[in-house]
Formats: sequence, C-alpha cells, structure tokens
Amino acid sequence: MSKPRYITTPIYYVNDRPHIGHCYTTGMADCLARFERLARGTPAGDALSGRGVFLLTGTDEHADKVVTSAAAHNMTPLQWADRNAAEFRRAFDFCGFAYDDFIRTTQERHTSRVEAFIRELLRRGDVYLGDYEGWWDESQEEYLTETVAHEHGYQSPVTGRPLVKRREKNYFFRLSAYQQRLSEHIAANPGFIRPEARRNEVLGRLREQLQDIPISRAVGSDAATQWGIRMPDDPGHRVYVWIDALFNYLTAIDTPERSPLWPADVQMMAKDILWFHAVIWPCMLMALEKPLPGVIYAHAYWVREGRKMSKSLGNFVTIEVMEQYAARYSLDALRWYLFTQGPHGSTDADFGHGKFVEVYNADLANGLGNCASRVGNMIEKYFGGVIPCAAPLTPAHPDFDWPALCEGAGRGALEAARGCDVAGALQQGVDLIRKVDQFINVTAPFKLAKTIEADPAAKGTLAAILVQCAEAVRIASILMSPALITKAPALWRAWHCVPPEGTPLADLVRFGDGPGSLRQGGVITKGEALFMRADPAEAPPA
Repeated sequence: MSKPRYITTPIYYVNDRPHIGHCYTTGMADCLARFERLARGTPAGDALSGRGVFLLTGTDEHADKVVTSAAAHNMTPLQWADRNAAEFRRAFDFCGFAYDDFIRTTQERHTSRVEAFIRELLRRGDVYLGDYEGWWDESQEEYLTETVAHEHGYQSPVTGRPLVKRREKNYFFRLSAYQQRLSEHIAANPGFIRPEARRNEVLGRLREQLQDIPISRAVGSDAATQWGIRMPDDPGHRVYVWIDALFNYLTAIDTPERSPLWPADVQMMAKDILWFHAVIWPCMLMALEKPLPGVIYAHAYWVREGRKMSKSLGNFVTIEVMEQYAARYSLDALRWYLFTQGPHGSTDADFGHGKFVEVYNADLANGLGNCASRVGNMIEKYFGGVIPCAAPLTPAHPDFDWPALCEGAGRGALEAARGCDVAGALQQGVDLIRKVDQFINVTAPFKLAKTIEADPAAKGTLAAILVQCAEAVRIASILMSPALITKAPALWRAWHCVPPEGTPLADLVRFGDGPGSLRQGGVITKGEALFMRADPAEAPPA
C-alpha cells in the first residue's frame, strides 16, 4: 500500500483576522490536495488510507502580539486566540477548503508533544543553555544575524521597524551542526525548495556560516513573556514562538494511525517564512533523525490594484471583500481567480477588479459556461436532450484526436499539480474547452443540422460531433473541478455524469469508454447558466 499524501499550510498568527494572503496559501494547498484526491480516486474523508490525502492547517497562538492585541480588546490571550481561531475556520470554510485537521498551538495535543520533542533535543545535546546578543525584530519576533541586520539598515526586512539590540540567556539549537548536511540535501534534491528563485535565495544565505539560534525567552513579570510553552524542566524559560509553531506538522500527526503520514509531501507557505521552513525546520528534523519533507514551496505576495496592501492604506482584501466578490460572481469564480492569477511563483500578483472580470469572462463565462451551454443546447435542440450515440474513438475531424487530447490533458494536469503548479494544472481544462470551441467552429454543427432534411446521413455526423463535444467538456470540467467546487458538480448533475466514486483521474479522462463517460441514451438537462458574463465597466463590489 502506498503512503498517504500529506500536505500542510503554515499555521497563522491569531493576533488579527484572516485576509486574502492566508486564504490564498490555504487554497493552494486545498487545490493540490483535490488534484491528488482526483489522481488517486479517494474522497476527502478517506485521508488515512494508503491512497488517501491529508491536508493540515491551523493557527499559531503563542506570539507576543497575541498578548498585546488581547489586552487592547480587554480579553485574555486565550480568549483572543479562541475568537480569531474561529475567524480563520470560518474564512476557510467559506472558501470551501477541504482540510482534514485544524491544529491550534494552545491545544494540549500540541503543547505536550512540543515539550517531548524539545526534551529529546536536549537529551541529544542539540539544545543547550547559553548567552545571546543580537538584533531582535519585535514585529516578526525573531533574531537576525549581524549581516542581515546590516543589509537592511538595522530595520525589519518585513515591516521596516527599527531592530532592537538585545542580550539575554537562552536555550540554543545547534543549527550550525547541520549546515553541511542541509546543503548536501538541497544540492541532491533540486525540487526540495521551490520555486527556483527561493532555492537560490536559501543557497545564497547558506554560503555564510550558520550560527546556533536561540529557541527560548526568559520568563519575566510581563504578560507577554509568560504566554507560551515552558521549556521542559526549566519553567523560567518559554519556548520561542517559531520553534513551537514549526513542530505543529509533527504534533498533529503524532498518533499511531496518523504517524505514517510523515514526511510531508508538500509544505506550502508565503515567502516571508521561507528561512524557518527551508533551513531551521529541516535541521531540527535531522537532529531528531526524521526524514525531511518532499517540497518546501514559498509563493510571493498579493498586491491590490498595483499597490502593496497595508493597514495604513486600508486596502487589504479582507474576508468581507472576498465574500462580496463571491456573492456577485460566485465562490468558484473567486477561487478560480486566486488559483490561476495568484502569486504562485516568485513574482507578486495583483488583485485588480478589471483583471478579475477579464479572467472571469475569458475562462468561465465565455469559456466553460458558454461552451457547456452551446453543446447542451444543441443536443437539446437536435436530439431532445438525449445522448444520441456513444462517443466514437475515431475523431470526427482529423485535427481533433479527442482520446489523445483528453488523456494528455489529464496527464498534464497531474504533472503540473505534483510540481505545485496549480495554475498550470487548471489551465489544462481551459485549453481543452478552447479546443472544443475550435472544433465547433471547424465542424459547424449548426450548418450541418440544416442539411439533414436533404441528406439524412448528416444526422449521424452531427450526433458524432456533439457527443464528442460533450465528452470533451465533461473531461475539461473534471480538470477544472479542484477550483470549481460547486459549478463543476452542478454541470455533472445536469448532464447525469457525476464521476463514479473511487475512480482515479486516469480513468475519468478516458474519452468515450471511461467509467464516467457520457453514455448513449443518457439525458442532458438544460440548467441555469454556470457563469453569467460580467460587464467590464461595472464598479467593483467592494
């Protein structure tokens, strides 16, 4: 039996409410998981079988900012964490993310296991007590090396706020002891850190000698230093929030039935936390003698209408903004834009209203929606909505070898998804729809229908053309379904071709003779339009 596929998102700070960035990262992981479930023919609930896929997300709750934000709202840190953890769950549920677990770092299943892992590192000699002096980034709650601090003018690389010189006694992790092993692993596994620009970034920093890193802070009288997991056998220190957080990928699956999930296959995140995941995390795993993840994937950021999003500008794409776009254009349209136009590579992406409408019309309204409507309407008009014949395996036109085109699209989608190229995977379905539109233009079924009275044999040719169109649309909709979680199933129900449960993608994309293929005598029901065309001149919904 093969290993279950394990995909993770980072866990998100609960010092504030979720926004597009959190939803994008989680959505990318959700889309990868859906493609993998399609490939394996397993439903979302079957996560722990050998063919299953397990998606983990959650919240990081032990940061100093949680204490500060809670106090500003007259709440305890746990009350604040409870409130915002619920906001993240609500946002992710609204977006339709099919995650298998939502872990919180305040849960006992996490805190107790973090203590156990750190105790093991202490036993092995990879964690020790020492003195540290360095530049502290209060906004990100991390120490920076002298080199990095100097490069950024002794300001936070993320927020631009001044760094603070701090000296304190800490527990340290022997990061330096694993530098060579990590460098060798990255060299031997080019796909370990993606995209390529992120890999080069890490390799560049690894040319410098790594320093051991502090993993604890002394507990003082202030509330912030008291909030967190205490060091094993030394309650005068609490575990540094990022070390605590990294362990979530193990603590969530540290049970007999879940342990086969490790190592993670893909760990998805934004580029600001690449160093923790691509350097510190693998070295900690090496120290614990655990295998490393398959892929560390760090995407870029969103901007809005060409401008960086910030609180001061008030231009964040909030959950409320996303809800308004979903209300006007559909949740699937929102998901489609995020996953096809997002910053999945090394370049930031723009959430612009004009671009949103352009993509919506091109790919969905004028694409899948219009194509499905044209084909369905012609089968209704000329054959009473009944599939007139089985899709022939020989093409009705020499330039359109549908079995080869559809099976190739299926292979291409899966290859792209397993390379973490969600947009490329979804594009396979779009390209197939465009091929159907070309096929209709070339074969001209509307014109052919007018000749049937004079040439009754033309009806057989018309039937072959339309069935091939419908079968190609069915397969395209399957390849687009990881993003279109409501509209694709609506089409399948209307066309009575819901994919049989437990059928892998390779069989679902078999043209004409697969388990989910349209059958002679099947009924195509005219339903509501999947996507109504949007007016490019209309004002944004938010």
